[in-house]
Amino acid sequence: MTYTQALSLLTQHGQTQLLSYYHQLSPAQQTQLLQDISRIDFSVLSNLGASSAQKELGTITPIQAVGLEEISRRRSEFEEAGLNLLRQNKVGAVLLAGGQGSRLGFDKPKGMFNIGVTRTLSIFQQQMHNAFNVTNKSGCFFHLFVMTSLTNNSETQEFFKQNDYFGYPPEKIHFFVQDVAPACGFDGSIFLDQTYRVALTPNGNGGWYSSMQNCGLGQVIKDEGIEWLNVYGVDNVLQRMCDPVFIGATVKLGCACGAKVVRKVSAEERVGVLCNENGKPTVIEYYEMPEHLKNLTQNGRLVYPYGVILNYLFRVEDLNRIIKGKLPYHLAKKAIAHVEDGRRVTPAQPCGYKFETLVVDMVRLVDSCLAFEVDRESEFAPVKNATGVDSVQTARELLIKNGVSL
Repeated sequence: MTYTQALSLLTQHGQTQLLSYYHQLSPAQQTQLLQDISRIDFSVLSNLGASSAQKELGTITPIQAVGLEEISRRRSEFEEAGLNLLRQNKVGAVLLAGGQGSRLGFDKPKGMFNIGVTRTLSIFQQQMHNAFNVTNKSGCFFHLFVMTSLTNNSETQEFFKQNDYFGYPPEKIHFFVQDVAPACGFDGSIFLDQTYRVALTPNGNGGWYSSMQNCGLGQVIKDEGIEWLNVYGVDNVLQRMCDPVFIGATVKLGCACGAKVVRKVSAEERVGVLCNENGKPTVIEYYEMPEHLKNLTQNGRLVYPYGVILNYLFRVEDLNRIIKGKLPYHLAKKAIAHVEDGRRVTPAQPCGYKFETLVVDMVRLVDSCLAFEVDRESEFAPVKNATGVDSVQTARELLIKNGVSL
């Protein structure tokens, strides 16, 4: 993109402020700025007119789950069905690893964080160890797609390389960078992050499949005949990806997708709740769940007990249909670092919006979803905070309970 082309494009969208410092930049910085401008998806700004109030929900009803007892009783049946699909190369995994470890006081990709105590054990290493539990049983390796961000892509790929891909075949691991959306002020003006960089931020975890397609990995899925993708987050060190029991249950029970869930420890636990809305599966975020439903009990138990853990199984044919439309963008009010009068400032209070899509919205766009209950002490050890709830310490305690040497 040339300066003239950028000026024309920005004039069309009323965003010429992005070129305010262009003539003060070095040639390399000018090139970087023009490249950033070429990446802007201006269509997300149309979401600024949407109400920021709590969305109006339809008729909410509980969803039936396959509970721990039924899973235990039918484990062999489900597992064999899942292993057959894995052996036919019909299932791949997608690791969402675009985040940094800033909330842990760690300035590198979150997956590189050392969860060990007496030895070095990164989150990536522990999750790859979990993957080997599956490959050892199936006798084959599934394709693993790792979503990074503009910020951490190089460092993540180098870390895998330095660690010899944790023993996994490198030809089975595919890295791709998440798509971005511009961050803007409350007036809709897109921010500059630096005088030569547009404020472009990852477009939320709902952007994983469209990002894969935009990076050309749709061809790998097609060529390899992959029919199901298991998407999961880097936060959870006990994450079980491509779990054959989960895969088999979803397929055997005829569901379009599956979601691993845990029973909430309390009504206030900050996890999305899997339920039905107007008869179709949906995930309601903890901050959107009406109080009377959140606290509703029957015989002393929550009526809406199933919290999602960011581990979903989707059919590729459904994903291809979903991305032909557009997932809704959610506006997040944030304190966004940006350039003012030639200087980069970091506000203490929210000053604008970031635009994010959510993987939970994908669940709303399929016909059925299997709520697959897992034991939280075996499969749910999120590392979100440095201390307290869902912290490094609580994750370490659960790893030890599961026999992991730290």
